[in-house]
Amino acid sequence: MSRWAEETLYDDCKFCLKLEKLLYERSSEHQSLLVAENLSFGRVLYLDGVLQTTEADEFIYHEMMAHVPILAHGRAESVLIIGGGDGGMLREVLKHQTIDRVVQVEIDPDVIAFCREHLPNHSQGSFDDPRLELVIADGKDYLDDCGERFDIVIIDSTDPIGPGEALFTPDFYQACKTALDEDGILVTQNGVPFLQPEELRNTMRAFRALFQDASCYLAAVPTYIGGAMAFGWGSDRPEPRQTSLDVLKARYRDAGLELRYLNPEVHQASFALPTFVRELVEG
Repeated sequence: MSRWAEETLYDDCKFCLKLEKLLYERSSEHQSLLVAENLSFGRVLYLDGVLQTTEADEFIYHEMMAHVPILAHGRAESVLIIGGGDGGMLREVLKHQTIDRVVQVEIDPDVIAFCREHLPNHSQGSFDDPRLELVIADGKDYLDDCGERFDIVIIDSTDPIGPGEALFTPDFYQACKTALDEDGILVTQNGVPFLQPEELRNTMRAFRALFQDASCYLAAVPTYIGGAMAFGWGSDRPEPRQTSLDVLKARYRDAGLELRYLNPEVHQASFALPTFVRELVEG
């Protein structure tokens, strides 16, 4: 029998999906987990009552977070992913043959286990890639003891509630910068600015104190209601965010990527911000 799942992220608006078939539901040490099927969105994942990802549109989120920094950087070889237990981010990062090492840090092994079983199209075998070093740990704890440097750091976090709350603090962002190579780029998940303005504002305030180039870029993901979603961007080099269209076209061609959402034109345009978002970025 079908049932309606009502997302609990906001107090004054709701997004509901009709769940036709329940595939998995239980509580782990860190959070409650639910995977079910919806006719429009395919298999969907909820953590603590908040919709995280769906089979139908996950490619938008994962392509934008993974490929934009890698291709803007131009010569990235190492990537650190914090979170991303569904495997979609890892899948996209590993499409780059120039990436020879990926470290992924996930706090909850149950998320990886049940996503491999119930959302296999997200990871598509990427957890078995020899370039991956999978670490089960708290992201902040890992960074505090890391001692390594990466070209790209991707924070594929949940919203700043529950286990994800610690991944939105100035101290955490400072630890991320310490783990970046001199020319490195940090990207973060920063919610929907129209409904979550303080999330982006607070992250940008921290980024401006840490990076010479602090901004965000946008993508419209149907699952995340309220308009375009923001991805925080921090680097000490302004050049990657200003990469010309001709250079982007060459890099996309050389990478041999077959993407469903992202292309060089969308890449460049994603950094053009509406006025209200620009005001959040500038504080």
